[in-house]
Amino acid sequence: MKAPAFAYAKPRALNEALALLQRHGERARVLAGGQSLIPSLNMRLSAPEILVDIGALPLRGIVVKGQRIAVGALTTHAEIEASEDIRKHVPLLAEAVKHVAHPAIRNRGTLGGSLALADPAAEYPAVAVALDAAIVLQGSKGERRVQAKDFFKGLFETALRPGEIIVAAEFPAAKPGDRSVFLELARRHGDYAIVGLAAFKGEQTRFVFMNVGPTPVMAASADELQPTADLYNSAATKRHLAGVLMERAWKTLSTSR
Repeated sequence: MKAPAFAYAKPRALNEALALLQRHGERARVLAGGQSLIPSLNMRLSAPEILVDIGALPLRGIVVKGQRIAVGALTTHAEIEASEDIRKHVPLLAEAVKHVAHPAIRNRGTLGGSLALADPAAEYPAVAVALDAAIVLQGSKGERRVQAKDFFKGLFETALRPGEIIVAAEFPAAKPGDRSVFLELARRHGDYAIVGLAAFKGEQTRFVFMNVGPTPVMAASADELQPTADLYNSAATKRHLAGVLMERAWKTLSTSR
């Protein structure tokens, strides 16, 4: 299938992008890496009036800000994967990015695009919740920060307001003694996860599951989960696999140094 007709704009400054989004409201869609949006356009799942391509905006890069690591929204998966700062300060994100699709997609897809899509099978939303990351949003009325646990509202639904875009995500830097592990089960490496788990043990311990509900699900045990069946796996199978991942995660968190 072919995408429906739409207008296209590529602003060179953030205020220009925000003005376009404000003018067109819900009839506009933001284009970043395009790895999720373009297929949805081609399948006629989305029919915007205008695409606002933010690819030229200065929203790329990884910056250490004291005890926070800021990752720009246009930073690609490949850039995250190659970053020594991410490996050192946000090891859970460094583990997770290896599971994101395939190299061709990691070269184009972006952090902000993944967070904005809010796919429950995606890796970054679960990691963001596990690490209590802050999602930095910018709109015509200014900037605001939303904690990841409050950002993901439902299936492909977020706390983004009309006219806002994600400009960055801020992750707390790992402290001495912190432990984390990312685990995922998929039919083939790079496929959508059947079940995944982002686990963190620090001042608090968080187990956040992916693809067991409409949003990342924080749970103390797999028995709490109420996954829905998909084309290949029953709810009981997904709950069982979640339990397997949790057992593996506990073992890793307890023995890692």
